[in-house]
Amino acid sequence: MELPRTQYSQEFRKESVKFFKESGLTLVEAAKRLSLPQGTLKNWVYADKRGELTTVGKHQKPLTELELELSRVKRIPPTPPPTHIPSTMLQ
Repeated sequence: MELPRTQYSQEFRKESVKFFKESGLTLVEAAKRLSLPQGTLKNWVYADKRGELTTVGKHQKPLTELELELSRVKRIPPTPPPTHIPSTMLQ
């Protein structure tokens, strides 16, 4: 099953590109810090260089409430398993 695409605001795109340019970080590191896929940030940076950042995402259809919730839940890190089971739980 394919995860729904995340939609980002124009302001977030603009601020992310600005962060990348001003931080001096590599694209990979900046994307990690922004919790973005590397390819997404790369596309925004190239679009900004072409003066087309404001048109990115204009043709995306809005996500349904269910798609938004699924996207949010899939990004929550899983709870790690317990390292040991207390003896009181074994009885």
